[in-house]
Amino acid sequence: MPRPRDHIAANLESLYREAYARARAAGDEEEMARLDFAFRRDQLYFEAVLDVRDLLAGVTSPPPAPEAKQGDRSVLEQINDLRSLTRLPFGR
Repeated sequence: MPRPRDHIAANLESLYREAYARARAAGDEEEMARLDFAFRRDQLYFEAVLDVRDLLAGVTSPPPAPEAKQGDRSVLEQINDLRSLTRLPFGR
C-alpha cells in the first residue's frame, strides 16, 4: 500500500527544516537560499510523481476478449491500447 501524500510531505518538510535550521545557525545565507529553492523544486517533483502514481493506480487493463488472443490483434490495435494507457487527463 502506498504511503499517504501527507506523510511523505511531512517527511520532506521535516528534512528540509532541519537542514535549514543548521544553515541558519551557521549564518550560511547561501546555503539557506539553496535549500529554500531545492525545497520548492522538490515539492513540485513530489506532487507530479504522486499525481502520476494516483493516475496509474486507477489504470486497469481490460480483460482480453475470449475470441481474440494477443497474437491475433493487429499492431495498430496494440499500439492504441498502449496509447490509451499513457494518455493522461488534463485539467482535473
